[in-house]
Amino acid sequence: MPVHRSGTAAPARRRLFAGGTLLAALALLLTLPGAASAADTATVPERGTARMGQGVIAHDGQGGTPSTGTSAVQTEGVDVASHQGNVAWSTLWNSGVKWAYVKATEGTYYKNTYFTQQYTGSYNVGMIRGTYHFATPDTTSGAAQANYFVDNGGGWSKDGRTLPGVLDIEWNPYGAQCYGKTQAAMVSWIRDFVNTYKARTGRDAVIYTATSWWKDCTGNNAGFGTTNPLWVARYNTTVGELPAGWGVYTIWQYTSSGPTVGDHNHFNGALDRVVALANG
Repeated sequence: MPVHRSGTAAPARRRLFAGGTLLAALALLLTLPGAASAADTATVPERGTARMGQGVIAHDGQGGTPSTGTSAVQTEGVDVASHQGNVAWSTLWNSGVKWAYVKATEGTYYKNTYFTQQYTGSYNVGMIRGTYHFATPDTTSGAAQANYFVDNGGGWSKDGRTLPGVLDIEWNPYGAQCYGKTQAAMVSWIRDFVNTYKARTGRDAVIYTATSWWKDCTGNNAGFGTTNPLWVARYNTTVGELPAGWGVYTIWQYTSSGPTVGDHNHFNGALDRVVALANG
């Protein structure tokens, strides 16, 4: 006598097969270029935590003390952000640091929670200080971010103690290196920012970047060197090649020395040149 099977087995097999196909498809997708794994997602930092020089170690040098063979006078400075917390400004001053840049903003969504202690504290010990904006060109326009920066600590006054604002444009810690922009679109975004900043403050913003990033993401555009002072990042014994358009650097970030004292920088000149940049 033939055995009669339940009608539930075939649908069950079909569901298992469909589920297996779906799982296989998902596995294939995760192997495709650009697919994000769970581990990749876990390494993306929280929005607002980006800081100047965050991607430099991996891309533009691996450390080293600048050569002392040069006769050019350099003036030591630091840059700090919220991850440094309350900074011991007197200690830095006594160690020879005479100027500082403080992160003010990022995108149009973040303001440094330690801004007052860092910006006012550096001023109170006698330093010449200024502020910087960490750019996120994939979130809002250059003009929107320049306005947000000026409105939240990025302004300028001719008091001999306030440096012009800095556009920090570098590797994207939250995603694609060039923020999903073509080289032409990136140049346009930067132009939008610096033009708006100048219209608001009367000063040309300093541009902080690294040569390798500038080559990759702007096509090594040479259109900013005659107007915007260069702050170049390279963690090595020499500053190396500069981005196109700049014959000299104004500031060189040469090392990241840890969370307690910030990144260290050489201003290309004596203290009176730092004052001259402050005065415009």
